Amino acid sequence: MVTPEELCEIEEIKNLRYLYAHYYDGNRTDELVDLFTEDAVCDFGESYGKWVGKEEIQRQYAAAAASGRTDYGILHNVMNPWIRLVNETTARGRWYLINIRSTVGEANPLMLCGIYDETYKKTGDGWKIHRTRIDFLWPRREYAGSTDL
Repeated sequence: MVTPEELCEIEEIKNLRYLYAHYYDGNRTDELVDLFTEDAVCDFGESYGKWVGKEEIQRQYAAAAASGRTDYGILHNVMNPWIRLVNETTARGRWYLINIRSTVGEANPLMLCGIYDETYKKTGDGWKIHRTRIDFLWPRREYAGSTDL
């Protein structure tokens, strides 16, 4: 049985993913990158590559924000979280992801569906994303040249 304390830890971890969506969609790169550990890894497959370390993660997200993307032109919809505490400082999680475009003129606002697979670490500043990976489910693609995660 999950204890009330464990439920509080799980809620803190959920907030990381919710904040990620808000910060990414709003082009708030500095706040977004602060959600990661110093040695974090973002593995976004052949489409976007593997980013290792907070410095590279900062550079990649800043480039995406500078690419002309409008604030909230993409909306990350994350749902069905499954989070398991491994120990006092490590947790694992999976989330469903649906990305939609909110810009006018798009024939099909649905961009992609996938699953985030993540590891979280508890630091002196609270829970942080240590490793994130997206398993792209639809479309079975590699968006050539796209920077819209």
